[in-house]
Amino acid sequence: MVLSGVMMAGTWLTPLPKAEAADAWAIAAQALGVLGAYQSSLSSILALGNDAQAQIQSQRQDIQQNGIDPNRNDVQVVDSVMRQLVEQGDYVLKANSLPFCWTVNNSRDFNAACYPTNYVSVNKALVRGLNLEPDELAAVLAHEMTHGIEQHSAHNYAKAVAQYYGMAFLNMDTGVADWNKLNALANYSIAKNVTLPTEYDADAGGFYIMTSAGFNPGGGAAAMARMARYLTYETQNVLEYQDPDPKLKEQENYNDHPDTDKREQKLAQMMTDYGCGHVTVKDRKDIYIDGEKLLSVDWDGDYDNTLENAYFVAGAIAKAFHDYDSPAGWNFRADGDGTVTCLPDTRVNQALQKFLRTERAGARLQALVTTAYDGEKTSGARTKMKASAQARQQVLQSEREAVLAASAKFVKKMRENGDMYSDYGQGERALFQMRRVFAAHNPENEAENHAIRGRARAVAGDFTAGLQDLDKAVTMDSKNVYNYLNRADVYHMMGNTEASLADLAQAEAIDKANPYVWFMRAQIYEELGQQADALANYQEFYRLQPKAFRVIPEEYLQSVSEKDYKTVQKEKADAKKKYEQQWNKEHKDKKAAEKHSAAKS
Repeated sequence: MVLSGVMMAGTWLTPLPKAEAADAWAIAAQALGVLGAYQSSLSSILALGNDAQAQIQSQRQDIQQNGIDPNRNDVQVVDSVMRQLVEQGDYVLKANSLPFCWTVNNSRDFNAACYPTNYVSVNKALVRGLNLEPDELAAVLAHEMTHGIEQHSAHNYAKAVAQYYGMAFLNMDTGVADWNKLNALANYSIAKNVTLPTEYDADAGGFYIMTSAGFNPGGGAAAMARMARYLTYETQNVLEYQDPDPKLKEQENYNDHPDTDKREQKLAQMMTDYGCGHVTVKDRKDIYIDGEKLLSVDWDGDYDNTLENAYFVAGAIAKAFHDYDSPAGWNFRADGDGTVTCLPDTRVNQALQKFLRTERAGARLQALVTTAYDGEKTSGARTKMKASAQARQQVLQSEREAVLAASAKFVKKMRENGDMYSDYGQGERALFQMRRVFAAHNPENEAENHAIRGRARAVAGDFTAGLQDLDKAVTMDSKNVYNYLNRADVYHMMGNTEASLADLAQAEAIDKANPYVWFMRAQIYEELGQQADALANYQEFYRLQPKAFRVIPEEYLQSVSEKDYKTVQKEKADAKKKYEQQWNKEHKDKKAAEKHSAAKS
């Protein structure tokens, strides 16, 4: 593992000492150290990625740092694209993965990212940079989803840690480079050998997610074409700038993403293959079917989007070749304007239908399509395309079966994450998790599964179904304190305090030392205005869980613990002071900038 981490760096280093001089035991220990670092890092990040609370905190931190895109239309477009990808795309979440969530933030950087928690952060600048084009956004967002599905962040981080360890151990033995050079070399190696390959993987995985969800197969190549133009001619961020000179673009750098031209070419080839190899784009504007030119497109926007239009036209044709086994499925017909059109009048086919009309190329397309299908009998192109699609389906089916056969440990964690989503009021995500739990072959704790699903149903607004699940949970296991606690919580949501208190009494009889019994009851008494009873329950809660004093309302905390009450007051004062200092600094900087701008004018 040490050697694999530094192989590509061999020409950068001075010759190593002879192998005979090395201590075999030291080498073995170092190798084990690298392996341990890899396994420990991987385990930690995978655990983080399977924690619903960490996902929610990821989203909150992103919003706190970058804000939310104030343009409602941006958010609606991204929400629509992500929902279509998540709900209709063909993919499998691993047993230790969370459902996707996302935010369109207010950042001016052209970027999107998928956290290890399957939280997708989408920057406003990327949405605007892609002109809110759904098929291009789908390609980028499905790319990010693939990073999450394949858990690239966790594996890449662990490999990066291993490479740092390996190079550090090697340098301690040989002294071949100073630490600054070694750090730079490690960064280069990680970018090129660890991160770069997963970017190509994410492009490929994203292509199949977006196409299976019904988006235009040309969207990926179009997004790369648009991205190249934006990064070259429009970005205001020097760190994003991409030089248009091919020679400069080919120079070695520390970038961990492939060149956009190469990504465009790969995605264009995937589009062609998806359509049985029939359709290609040439000379950035011409559409060919089996080597015969169909038409040329032009630009129709505020900038030269000719190449994007070419990919949208070709993508619609590729999708039709993929979806229909004969020309009959294309529904060639007169368009009422003296020309021929085809396919459903949907957004995916919009560019194709437009240029068929303006170029009066419908009849030619019909002839080329008929010839193409006839040629498949000899070439076997359709058979190859279907075999490739079937192979992908077999892989997905194997992954589904693996998730269904997940161990009871993983199923329990699914349930815990579902319960955590309910804690944060996210009923739909909680129910998503519980559907996975009930589908699993190893249910772990069936009674508790019903209890958690019942609470999730109540959080989502279905109290009737929620109580049915909770009644079943109590019947199946009347000695589980959490079954009563969950039903008490749902009764509390419904405003039935009498039934809630009765379940809390049952819970206390089972486990008097459970802090939730006392906390939930204190809240109910507080709502009922029974302050003495509320205080008594908060006091018992504090006795059982003293470190959780911050959840006790201040008016009760002062009586429960004067010391902790003062701690809370100090924290509030410190937070207020920090906020005021930050506000004053930002206000001062703004005034200075305005003064400088006025003086310059």
